[in-house]
Amino acid sequence: MSGKYAFTKSLKEVRFLFCQTSEHSAATRSFLTRAYPTMKKNNPYTPIMLREALDTQPRVFARYELGKEKQESLSGLNDKQIEEKVASLVRSGV
Repeated sequence: MSGKYAFTKSLKEVRFLFCQTSEHSAATRSFLTRAYPTMKKNNPYTPIMLREALDTQPRVFARYELGKEKQESLSGLNDKQIEEKVASLVRSGV
């Protein structure tokens, strides 16, 4: 799993937005509980922010050099699908 989270050098920040109680964010919370320690261990100097807000649809944002940003919706995805989306987002550049 660690190879999936080898962040690209141009990645400056990763942000997860999700609801702390809603069922539609359950898979995102489960993914973060499992994968956050590995992501942080492999990328100690890259900020990984978790933002919880009531009734927020789950999304992930990746900010790259020069202020470029990409986002992906995590709504309706299971844990494995979220892992694939996040892995492709943190390995790709803009």
